[in-house]
Amino acid sequence: MTSAPHDPDRTWYAPEDVLLVIEVVSLESAHRDRTVTLRKYTDARIPHYWCIEDEHDAPVVHVYELDEPTRAYAPAGIHRGLLKRPVPFPVSLDLDALTPRRHT
Repeated sequence: MTSAPHDPDRTWYAPEDVLLVIEVVSLESAHRDRTVTLRKYTDARIPHYWCIEDEHDAPVVHVYELDEPTRAYAPAGIHRGLLKRPVPFPVSLDLDALTPRRHT
């Protein structure tokens, strides 16, 4: 999510234009996403960071908000089933609908 106007030819965004970063964590990226990349977003002062992980074949979203005085991310919730947030924009997302149902 960015505050910059849409430009189909744009290949990058300035950090001050980015409101939200969403990372999808995989086994091979887990360490990097939770450490190195997270520090880069903090240093860039990205206000909102969501990390989507697999939990027993279902998505779980860890939500963080940047605390300006400490320049660190503060946990703002862990969402399973339904992600409903008022910031950085109102969103309501059925997480269970993102993955195919398993037949038992």
